[in-house]
Amino acid sequence: MIPDLVANQIPELVPELGQLALTIALAFAICLSLIPLIGVHSPQQSSLKRLVGYAKPLTYGMFIFTGISLVILGYSFVIDDFSVKYIASHSNSHLPYYFKISAVWGGHEGSLLLWVFSLTAWTAAVAKFSNGIEEEFITRVLAVMGMIGVGFIAFTLLTSNPFERLWPNVPMEGRDLNPLLQDVGLIIHPPLLYLGYVGFAVAFAFAVAALMAGKMDAAWARWSRPWTVGAWMFLTLGIALGSWWAYYELGWGGWWFWDPVENASFMPWLIGTALIHSLAVTEKRGTFRNWTILLAIFAFGLSLLGTFLVRSGVITSVHSFAADPSRGIFILMLLAIAMGGALTLYAFRANTVASFSRFAFYSRETALLLCNVILVIATVTVLLGTLYPLLVDALGYGKISVGPPYFNAVFVPIMSILFIIMGIGPLIRWKKAKQGELRKQIFKPSVLSLAFGLLFPIVYGGEFNALVAMGMILASWVFLVVLREVVNQYKIQGKLTLSHLGMAVAHAGIAVTIVGVTVVSMYESETNIKMSVNDKVLVSGYDIEFKGIKNVEGPNYSAQQGQVNVYQDGEFITLLKPERRAYRVQTMGMTEAAIDPGLFRDVYVALGDPLPDGAWAIRVHYKPFVRWIWLGAIFMSIGGILSMLDKRYRRKKTSKAAENVVADSLTSSVAANNTKVTEA
Repeated sequence: MIPDLVANQIPELVPELGQLALTIALAFAICLSLIPLIGVHSPQQSSLKRLVGYAKPLTYGMFIFTGISLVILGYSFVIDDFSVKYIASHSNSHLPYYFKISAVWGGHEGSLLLWVFSLTAWTAAVAKFSNGIEEEFITRVLAVMGMIGVGFIAFTLLTSNPFERLWPNVPMEGRDLNPLLQDVGLIIHPPLLYLGYVGFAVAFAFAVAALMAGKMDAAWARWSRPWTVGAWMFLTLGIALGSWWAYYELGWGGWWFWDPVENASFMPWLIGTALIHSLAVTEKRGTFRNWTILLAIFAFGLSLLGTFLVRSGVITSVHSFAADPSRGIFILMLLAIAMGGALTLYAFRANTVASFSRFAFYSRETALLLCNVILVIATVTVLLGTLYPLLVDALGYGKISVGPPYFNAVFVPIMSILFIIMGIGPLIRWKKAKQGELRKQIFKPSVLSLAFGLLFPIVYGGEFNALVAMGMILASWVFLVVLREVVNQYKIQGKLTLSHLGMAVAHAGIAVTIVGVTVVSMYESETNIKMSVNDKVLVSGYDIEFKGIKNVEGPNYSAQQGQVNVYQDGEFITLLKPERRAYRVQTMGMTEAAIDPGLFRDVYVALGDPLPDGAWAIRVHYKPFVRWIWLGAIFMSIGGILSMLDKRYRRKKTSKAAENVVADSLTSSVAANNTKVTEA
């Protein structure tokens, strides 16, 4: 009798099981933060030394129970448990099951749980794939990750509990997911973005562990680098997917608006890019250690700042979560503790972080240093443009907005300088380059880039355009220089390492993105027209014919669907079906654009308002090369994956002296062979 009664109550207690699992994960995080560190700092002969061995089991426990909590929340969404406040606010029984799954992270509470799960997943991955790292060092890394876990799991339980009940006033139906979020892109976008955001916590933990141990050598940089590249790769994909979603879902035809939330993810990406290159120098030459430590700290700090901007309610954005400002205070406290603690530790250890390798001004180290400085300056300009309106408002000077004109005027020239130096870096040798050597290396790429860039606007657009020419010169410069460097390395070594190939693919991806941004910004067209049934209009070489409207029904919406034929040179291309949707529960209208995609152009049609006499307002965009923006991001991510797979990141630890000897030997060999290639 009693077992049957308990069994009947189990389905009703499922959310409580999720909260219990998250509470247990908090207990594991607290233990991970304390117990292994006691073992690390115990005398060698002490019985407490064995506590070091508890780090990995505690890590796995934290990950497993956080995962259980997330799965239970997803299950509660699928079975429509509207007694849970979060589910009642973000789901509906008519919502398709795949959107119910994405609704798990469709609001503040659930997305924060996904954030926490991403953190524990990264921590478990570090524990699993760290066999080549010193046990005491990786124990410190895991302990720091545990401390971060304590802060965010406590934040979730205390201020943002996704399992909070509505008893006894349980609604019969949910309020539905925000129609903006009912899209396939939103199923993938937040997990990728969070894996990038949170992944920088690993670089932060490695930096703090190195400071704690007083061991900032080449081995530490080699251990940290693949994790940093992994976080950067996920963030690249997340930002690109968010841009693509905004392009086709919001109906305005743009791919980037310098929205504060867009900036919140872009700033860690910029600093993360600098960090990857700084780690490469620390690994190969043993220098830039101050840069590397600080960049690792600030990359994660900017990730926390982005979390604050999205969740505090201080900004209004289509990307942000409506949240209680008191939650923002909690995040600011976490940010202050993490950054303050790390920077204080750095201040005490700064005298031990001095670089041991000298280099001349005319060297690859200098080029990479300049790139890092420029990336930091670019980040500061974005940060200033994002926070300045908030500061002005907080000081009582009124509300102002800083939009695309500021960012385009300041950011674009800075990045243009970066691309020029980025092309020089791979071709100049480490430590000190010979006079005249670089000039011979860059002569052909320079001439070809200038020729291509100057001719492109004349051939493609029919007239010279200085901005287009500049963009195409930079794109071809980056591509040709990296191609030259790949050819050089292949002639020298007869093969390319995965890390080297990954660098080349990532830099080529940047060139592809530059082409996409340049061409679509300068040659796109937008036409707003009034069309009746069977009207036809010519737009950018395409005949657009309006064939009328159909009424269609979706699972939780009704829509008016336009029927638009697209012709080119009298030949039928495709039928586009833009929609205006009305969602039943939230009574919110949405515009769903229809796109005919292509590698070299998109034809983009959005349905506007109905007009008198049965006519409709229709907006047609012609977007040349727009897909190259996201194609470049894919190439960058592939480059990141190739770099992570390089076999040297799976080697056992070597001594610092041995690593320096190997680095110097390789540098001398490459330099000598580069000279031979140049002379040939």
